[in-house]
Amino acid sequence: MAIQGELGSNSHMATVEMLGSREELEIIACTVSAQVLAKVIAGDVDAAVLPIENSLHGSVAEHYDLLLDLPVHIERESLLRIRHNVIAMPGVMLQGIRRVMSHPVALSQCRRFLASHPEWEVVPFYDTAGSVKRLMGEGLRDVAGIAPVLAATEYGAEVVVAGVEDHAENYTRFHLVRREDAAFEPAGDGNKMSLAFAIEHRPGTLVAALQRLAEAGVNLTKIESRPVPGSLWEYVFYVDVRFDSAEKAEAALTALREHCRMVKVLGRYRAA
Repeated sequence: MAIQGELGSNSHMATVEMLGSREELEIIACTVSAQVLAKVIAGDVDAAVLPIENSLHGSVAEHYDLLLDLPVHIERESLLRIRHNVIAMPGVMLQGIRRVMSHPVALSQCRRFLASHPEWEVVPFYDTAGSVKRLMGEGLRDVAGIAPVLAATEYGAEVVVAGVEDHAENYTRFHLVRREDAAFEPAGDGNKMSLAFAIEHRPGTLVAALQRLAEAGVNLTKIESRPVPGSLWEYVFYVDVRFDSAEKAEAALTALREHCRMVKVLGRYRAA
């Protein structure tokens, strides 16, 4: 399985929770998301786990673009409760910390805790788990990372303070993504579908597209727009819909295809 980020990251945790910590499960950590999906398409890995949306921070726009542009499909989704922890080298006490590193999103989700320690230098870093990997690798005893507890386990560090996030209701939705031509049978209990569609740039076309979804009897649970590269002020719309029968899902697809200039099914799966 390929993930974006270091071992011990939330993507690593989501992969383990989704698929289990089986001995045969090998996690391949990648620097950027395009590299993750390149490995999927090349067949270097069986699949990838990518975050698509955080309940506080919003959508991961780049991943919508990649799902549209590349020959991959969503096979499954999961929800991971995000817990941020202050992690340092073994034996380091809270009063010995002078600098804290983590991904900018993680830092922004721990503002209240960080504000209570004005003596700390707060440094943005490329990855949550990467901050722990760095301080352990360089033996930095006055530095802490903010990361998942799995990062402490992965690199032999210790949790100094657990649960420093501002909001308990902090969840990230992840997708399990496979190559488009990989053998796959949609789950018989599938009740959710992710779609991308483009419409003519005329008044009322988006309203008409959404009306067709409503008439098909599916429930729109999310809508996102992304610009079309090279076409000023034109957009591709991404929607998630829930349905209680396969017939309604097919009716929604048929109605959209009759109205839109492009429709792509990104995945059909069981809602987390």
